[in-house]
Amino acid sequence: MSKKVLIVGGVAGGAGTAARLRRMDNQAKIIMFEKGPYISFANCGLPYYIGGTIKNREELLLQTPEGFGNRFNVDVRVNNEVLKIDRDNKKVVVKDGATDKIYEESYDTLVLSTGSTPLVPRIEGIDSSNIFTLWTIPDVDRIKEYVLSHNLKKATVIGGGFIGLEMAENLHDLGLDVSIAEMAPQVMTSIDYDMAQLIHGHITKKAVHLHLNNGVKFFKSRGPVTDVILSDGTTIESDIILLAIGVKPNGSLAIESGLRTNERGGVIVDAYLRTSDPDIYALGDMIEVEDFVSGQKTMVPLAGPANKQGRIVADNITGLSKTYNGTQGTSVAKVFDMTVASTGNNEKSLERQGLTYGKDYLVSIITKSSHADYYPGAKDLTIKLIFNLEGKILGAQALGQEGVEKRIDVIATAIRFGATVKDLIELELSYAPPYSSAKDPVNMVAYVADNILSQKMAPIRSEEIKELDKSKLVILDVRTPEEVAYGAIEGHVNIPLDDLRERIHELPSDKEIIIYCAVGFRGYLASTILNPAGFKTRNLLGGYNYYRKFLKKY
Repeated sequence: MSKKVLIVGGVAGGAGTAARLRRMDNQAKIIMFEKGPYISFANCGLPYYIGGTIKNREELLLQTPEGFGNRFNVDVRVNNEVLKIDRDNKKVVVKDGATDKIYEESYDTLVLSTGSTPLVPRIEGIDSSNIFTLWTIPDVDRIKEYVLSHNLKKATVIGGGFIGLEMAENLHDLGLDVSIAEMAPQVMTSIDYDMAQLIHGHITKKAVHLHLNNGVKFFKSRGPVTDVILSDGTTIESDIILLAIGVKPNGSLAIESGLRTNERGGVIVDAYLRTSDPDIYALGDMIEVEDFVSGQKTMVPLAGPANKQGRIVADNITGLSKTYNGTQGTSVAKVFDMTVASTGNNEKSLERQGLTYGKDYLVSIITKSSHADYYPGAKDLTIKLIFNLEGKILGAQALGQEGVEKRIDVIATAIRFGATVKDLIELELSYAPPYSSAKDPVNMVAYVADNILSQKMAPIRSEEIKELDKSKLVILDVRTPEEVAYGAIEGHVNIPLDDLRERIHELPSDKEIIIYCAVGFRGYLASTILNPAGFKTRNLLGGYNYYRKFLKKY
């Protein structure tokens, strides 16, 4: 007798489960319920349709309900909302949106892939007609229609995550004056503050107004215009407002049916993605997963994990016994002409785990060219590598205009296989002048990490500089005088690297020497001169360029 499988929800998780299940079992009866009209669409492409990069709306629709149903022999029921799960009798209660008919459907196995929903805060003025969220095709249709039918000049984006920054860029591309309001001290909380400072600088260079540490107090509608009043009293006049402050799991079905959930409403599953009811699986944004690096429980609303989980659920329904081994949160985003990517744990997450910099983990930071310097078009690429005292890689972040995502993908792969700093050093990566350097930036950030681990170089970080007692040390700038003229750390002594051997006697041997250059490399070379001569040195990670951007106020 064929198995009857009901799938609640489409898009990445649900549609992926249905397609894989049909490939594995040609006899199963598969019914997929989607409360909206679309079962498979490119939700990550929605901002680019609004901005005009994606011209044709139909390109966002990966599969029509009819096409998907015919190809995979799946009974696709759009505009059908599952209202209730009757676990005792293995039935669901469904409302047909076209007829308002309420009916029941039995199951042998039930799959929940209900995803997540944008957070909408309960604050005054939130119901203004020009305030939108962006999550679905109907959302994008409403925003696109509003943009085309109104003479918009000013836009405000609330929230500085992936969607917020992508929408800021696309609204800017439409010629609007754009402001971003973010309650946190930084945008993109998947990376650390020091790296986010580089993004802040990039955003403001694009003439986008950035309001950090500044949440929304209330909205005040004035006809077609809505004022955004921030917590510090700033008022931003806005013709259109995009809310992008995060998402919450759609866990109400699971909660009401008595399945185990966490405090956020995320469904708790085992390694096989089974819920507390062995006949019900769950996947995607709505579930709690294990952090691959730390082993702690987390929730990661990303399309990549949801797609992989759909395949695993389908395999398990057909008896293959596959496990989901956690996520490391690998992600990438386009921020105007900058690419920002990360994988694994950042420092904030390590600190929440009770770990301390210097005691439990260390950091390596480099800025290198994306490909060989002598080949035209090379761009700066900054990588931050986080590793424990044994050299095991815990996470990485990178940003720049070229070659960012491939470096993070290499490190993400290394993390998945438990690699160490020494493993990154030994990686043999592809090289030709248009694409990389003979020593790839991944190798280089690992070389710096290895120097730190082996105590060949003692690092100091930008945030530590302001805490120094400058009466007990010397700050040595080893750049050229021409470079120093454009800016330097207060109280420095300038001895260019190439003059250091001859002028070493000018430095007091009884004081610690804090060395810096532009990006860190010449500082390291200076330490190899001073350390054998009996000096105690520390080299500024990332150099003056990183330090200057770190200190900037936005």
